[in-house]
Amino acid sequence: MATCNRPLHPRAASKKCAIYTRRSSEEGLEQDFNSLHAQREACEAYIRSQKHEGWVTLPAPYDDGGISGGTMDRPALHRLLLDVRAGEIQTVVVYKVDRLTRSLADFAKIVDIFDAHGVAFVSVTQHFNTTTSMGRLTLNVLLSFAQFEREVAGERIRDKIAACKRRGMWMGGNVPLGYDVHERKLIVNDEEAGSVRHIYARYLALRSVRLLKEELASSGIDSKRRVAPGGVERGGVPFSRGALYLLLQNRIYLGEVRHKESSYPGQHAPIVDPAVWDAVQALLASNAGDRMAASRAKEPSLLAGLRYDPAGRAMTATHAVKHGKRHRYYVSRPLLTEPALTLPTGYACRLRKWSAWSRTRFKPCCPTRRRSPTWSPRSVSTNAERCCQAPPRLRTCGPASSRRNNAA
Repeated sequence: MATCNRPLHPRAASKKCAIYTRRSSEEGLEQDFNSLHAQREACEAYIRSQKHEGWVTLPAPYDDGGISGGTMDRPALHRLLLDVRAGEIQTVVVYKVDRLTRSLADFAKIVDIFDAHGVAFVSVTQHFNTTTSMGRLTLNVLLSFAQFEREVAGERIRDKIAACKRRGMWMGGNVPLGYDVHERKLIVNDEEAGSVRHIYARYLALRSVRLLKEELASSGIDSKRRVAPGGVERGGVPFSRGALYLLLQNRIYLGEVRHKESSYPGQHAPIVDPAVWDAVQALLASNAGDRMAASRAKEPSLLAGLRYDPAGRAMTATHAVKHGKRHRYYVSRPLLTEPALTLPTGYACRLRKWSAWSRTRFKPCCPTRRRSPTWSPRSVSTNAERCCQAPPRLRTCGPASSRRNNAA
């Protein structure tokens, strides 16, 4: 008599379950047991209740703390979707649907990825079956309410910010140079305020942001040093042109707070006098008008701002006129802004003598196919030294070459 060794109840195939948790605010995340831990604990208990179905919890955490559900730009969510595409996850478990996303459009994208890779989606506190039409309708209704709740909360926050700025209150962000924050208010930093006044005065004297940037870099005046909540230091670097433009147009220094297109008297002390501010704004507007006129030139430089040299520096459009014809080309910006190369004593005289001698002695081959080299101060200095040591050998053609061969 044959016996059967198979179990009466075959064991179900294991299903790898990933738990995703999220919290919108960072408040309370430093606690030993926070909202993310509570969500994961509830999801783990639900997975244990489905042990007879072969559900197994993956140890990898997918936690997004302090990130809104209205965006897809979340590190843990990106890792989750990458593991789904790699086939390492069969089921995604969340505490509530809005923990995954609060946007109906984003949820449709996520569900499409789940369906394409055969991944199930489970919400612990909201029971529905996405394989039926009624389940999908229930899910869409829940997501619509979640999106509505996010939009209402956003409107309340925007209204509060607008009301506070109308009262002249500073509502956070990067602290501008010249101020410190004390009890959520801007307090003048005397040392940095002197740097701000110096920047405004030097701009009026130089009348150019580019020259101002170079002068500040040489004098060691850098941007404000800030410490991020994670302890990372930022700033303390030379100003860029864009940062200087923003600093010169920041109405905070005039003692005002700006909201959209309106400005209101602020609760902080001004740093720049109104007369200096008006003069700087007039000069900025004048220079901007000159740049706009240049951009509307009859023959504009099409590659301006798009070409860079091998060192990554921007190339500037320029031209030369020869025999009444204009020749356009691009050169590295440092060649126009940096001081010209000064040759050692005697080099220039020897170069002129050698140049005059070479024009009467040699005839270069194929002048129309001569290539333009890429110049740099170092290459110019090296070539000058070589030229002054001995005349180089040149390939020649024509009568000069024939006379040399006959002489040989």
